[in-house]
Amino acid sequence: MKRFLLFGFMVLVAGSVLYSQGTLPSNRNMPSSFSGMGANAFTAITDPDEPVTFNNPVIPGFFSDPSVCRAGEDYYLVNSTFEYFPGVPVFHSKDLVNWEMIGYCIDRPTQLPKGLNIYATTIRYHEGTFYMITTNLGVGGNFYVTATDPAGPWSDPIWIEAQGIDPDLFFDDDGKVYVISSTFELHEIDLKTGKFISEGRKVWNGTGGRYPEGPHIYKKDGFYYIMAAEGGTEEAHSETIARSKNIWGPYNPNPSNPILTHCNAAGQGNPIQGVGHADIINAHDGSWWIVFHGYRSVGGTHHTLGRETCLAPVTWPKNGWPVVNGNGTATVNMTCTTLPLKPFSAKPARIDFDSDKLGLEWNYIRYPVSGNYSLTSREGFLRLKGSEQTIEDRKSPVFTGRRVQDLYFTATTQVEFTPGKANEEAGMILLNNGSHFDILVKQSKGKRVVVGRLRFGSVIHESEEAVLKPGPVKLIIKGERSTFTFLYAQGNDAPKEIIKVMSRYLSSETVGGFTGVYVGLYATGNGKACTASADYDWFEYAINESRTENTGFPGF
Repeated sequence: MKRFLLFGFMVLVAGSVLYSQGTLPSNRNMPSSFSGMGANAFTAITDPDEPVTFNNPVIPGFFSDPSVCRAGEDYYLVNSTFEYFPGVPVFHSKDLVNWEMIGYCIDRPTQLPKGLNIYATTIRYHEGTFYMITTNLGVGGNFYVTATDPAGPWSDPIWIEAQGIDPDLFFDDDGKVYVISSTFELHEIDLKTGKFISEGRKVWNGTGGRYPEGPHIYKKDGFYYIMAAEGGTEEAHSETIARSKNIWGPYNPNPSNPILTHCNAAGQGNPIQGVGHADIINAHDGSWWIVFHGYRSVGGTHHTLGRETCLAPVTWPKNGWPVVNGNGTATVNMTCTTLPLKPFSAKPARIDFDSDKLGLEWNYIRYPVSGNYSLTSREGFLRLKGSEQTIEDRKSPVFTGRRVQDLYFTATTQVEFTPGKANEEAGMILLNNGSHFDILVKQSKGKRVVVGRLRFGSVIHESEEAVLKPGPVKLIIKGERSTFTFLYAQGNDAPKEIIKVMSRYLSSETVGGFTGVYVGLYATGNGKACTASADYDWFEYAINESRTENTGFPGF
């Protein structure tokens, strides 16, 4: 009996030692439903009768790889943008639920004169200065920019020698600053010069998931934590975490990894999939939250809107491990207690092009040639002058558009365009990673016609042509989750359907890439400059709320 008691005492002591070293979890870290041998955080269940407090995604549409920081009681968030310009949008919030875009970190070509291909970003705030660090893949590598006002302007880049992608900045309590990237190699850095002032050391390898990326370092209760995304950005996406008492390691992984994923039974069938690439924030009221991206499908495994920014609460007890939303998953309808909600005013659905610049939601493919765009040549119109570039050239086509943010939407524009030659065309477009579906006006056999065109790489399908009367033309694209319908109208005539297509043919699974569908306006001379300009009178993007399904989120 004495031997048994002695053995039990030794087991308890050993467990306490392992826990203090960060290799065993604390029961205080577990949700209330955690109990019994073999149980884990993913056994937690939610109460379906609790009132909904907010809906995911909190920033719908292609706003991937979110990173967040806090300055007092204000929160700022940035996203990756790849080939689109301006690059790296900056959002502001007072409650982590409602967000408003306030500017861009990359808003002038002189910051990145060789071009842009912006991967995942990190934003941090330290002693009155904001820092955004990211990768310009294939066009310079890793860099950071700074600003005292997150709305901008942001500085020119300070380049760093870090390898890999998705760099992170960490400010330690002793004034030292560190950089880590997807290689998990840690360096101390001189922020003024961007030069490393220590030898690099690989401090973690992740847990073995493919494509480890997006690491972030946090410090809490004397522990240094490294959190990273693993598994790729599809259904196997996940977030894992490890910790150490020393920033240089060794780091011990959380036995309950991954702390966020939907590639398990708890996340199976969830309307949001591919969750990961996260960042944790300590709110001004002491609560903890995690922002991450995920995607909503249009059927099966196909998604068109891109990876969207989502939010979930985190329980992070003293000396414990962070637990996301009780069971490591998040839903469309969230029922957790939030910060006091402070929504922003809704933006108008219709834009009349009566300003001298486009709103922040509008982007270009790479850097625009300014002479091809004008909001002043004809008052109240956006004038596009088509160049020889086409959309698939992807250098600087004459295109401006905004993200599609809803599975049920209607985009409408009215254009005045009389092509002078058969090669000239203009219209409205759905675009994802170079593939695009268009409704356009062109010349055919000496007549002005409207046609629907679907382009899949080198494969092109066109609808029958419809001859137009003189005058402006309304072009309409209607999204209804699994389909896109293209229509046109003139005068008071009812819209006529010209072509309809399954939306999954423009999904990321079909066309590749890491972005989502844009809806926009374009003009091209298909190898030659246009002689005629396309004048767009107005543009409207409306959510079809009448088709809202039983998820509590408009457009899902």
